[in-house]
Amino acid sequence: MTRNIGKMWEKYCLRPTQGSVSTIPVFVYGTAWKKERSADLVYNAIKAGFRGVDTAAQPRHYQEHLVGDGIRRAIADGIVGRADLYVQTKYSPISAQDPANMPYDPSATVTDQVHASIKSSLYNLRSKVDPDSVDEAYIDTVIIHSPLSTLAQTLEAWHALETYVPRHIRNLGISNCTLPILRELCTSPQTTVKPSVVQNRFYEETLFDVPLRAFCRENQVIYQSFWTLTANPDLVCSEPVQQLAHQVNITPAAAFYTLVMALEDVAVLNGTKDESRMKEDLSAPKQVEHFTQKQPELWQHILTGFRGMIGEST
Repeated sequence: MTRNIGKMWEKYCLRPTQGSVSTIPVFVYGTAWKKERSADLVYNAIKAGFRGVDTAAQPRHYQEHLVGDGIRRAIADGIVGRADLYVQTKYSPISAQDPANMPYDPSATVTDQVHASIKSSLYNLRSKVDPDSVDEAYIDTVIIHSPLSTLAQTLEAWHALETYVPRHIRNLGISNCTLPILRELCTSPQTTVKPSVVQNRFYEETLFDVPLRAFCRENQVIYQSFWTLTANPDLVCSEPVQQLAHQVNITPAAAFYTLVMALEDVAVLNGTKDESRMKEDLSAPKQVEHFTQKQPELWQHILTGFRGMIGEST
């Protein structure tokens, strides 16, 4: 069942975790490869209307401390309060790190790696400039960036993250994940905090994760799509996407994003650096909502066609 609250395609309720209930916007701003521009781009994204930010404790591809700078600046300028934002980061295993620059000792146990990673993330993503404010800092979701080399190690990392819930971490998730691993995390009696989020590439190589997304819907897990535009140029040019773009007068990219969201319980990472694109993309769901109300049959025709193109039955 879709867990939209408020307006269509605005945000979802996440799985209640130990008394903590939080929401996730359908658009989350992605900060990979933003380098020294990370702070300014995050600030601009929040100013444009993004209320979700994704980063990682992985200096190879993310500048988590600069992401935090951008968030703190937006809060200090009164654009948002911390409670208005969904902030998400990742524990990245050794295999995903630059050996010369990682947030933990690679010779440490997985448990100690996680603790060191979370310590640095809480500091980087605190909402106030004062370093002492880290004790009141929290992160909405922490994701394991990819399964570790064994299931036992993945579970060890998961158990270490569970110790922070709900005070410093509100929800847990996993990225680059297959269905068997997700099923284990959701059903294992060893896990006390179940996954709230799965962040995966949405592309043909994984058959668009049709079975995994079905499992997510059945188990209160939000699916986060990344690499959405980059991996799917043919879909962006497809008839259903082009038809929706024409009918609603939005860009094909924005139309594609909204169709992915319409697959139910799907949030989308969006990493555009262009401020006008930010606003165009953020306004698209509301425009599509109006279209679905005015022309529901045509909308269903377009959505059914899109589902068919990715091998998903209605």
